[in-house]
Amino acid sequence: MKKAILATKIGMTQIFKEDGSLIPVTVLEAGPCVVTQVKTEENDGYAAVQVGFGEKKERIINKDKGGSKEIVHRHGVNKAQQGHFKKAGVSAKRYLREFRFENAAEYSLAQEIKADIFENGDKVDVTAITKGKGFQGAIKRHGQSRGPMAHGSKYHRHAGSNGACSSPSKVFKGKKMPGHMGSVQVTVKNLEVVRVDADKNLLLVKGAVPGAKKALITIKETTKAEA
Repeated sequence: MKKAILATKIGMTQIFKEDGSLIPVTVLEAGPCVVTQVKTEENDGYAAVQVGFGEKKERIINKDKGGSKEIVHRHGVNKAQQGHFKKAGVSAKRYLREFRFENAAEYSLAQEIKADIFENGDKVDVTAITKGKGFQGAIKRHGQSRGPMAHGSKYHRHAGSNGACSSPSKVFKGKKMPGHMGSVQVTVKNLEVVRVDADKNLLLVKGAVPGAKKALITIKETTKAEA
């Protein structure tokens, strides 16, 4: 892998090709990201690049007695993180992620990674946390069928039998039952980058991308071989 970037999801829209065909696309605000650490095989045992994305909000936590000096603190950044960002020469970032680039040695601290590292037609793998659906029943969660809806029936949307009582006297692991739905990490492979807007840091990716609006998206050069 030589190319990767962090982004936030803006939403979906559609664009038209020159031949008039319509393409559904997801709009992603990709970067700019900054390099906060370069890991080497000599120091860390492997080569990788740590990048930061998204600014931390500032807030005033204290003032001098005279009122002339303000101490500014970035919310959610402890002293260890402050030292880490100061060493890299960058401001505090909201997200930190690590990528194992083959060309990691070519990067330097505080270097910017922008959307223009990708080009039209590139294939990428997109990773994000899916929308959370809360606690759901077996019908919605697994697509199971319901029982009769007549008044005499006492079996409508129940999951049904979980297994025999005497043997094996337990519920097997993996049994499809009601429970928490969504809010899991999903990767969609081999999506096409339809358009790159470097000035606005936008990537238009063909098709749907997991996650809600404003969710953190990881975009990597695809690992899936073309058929």
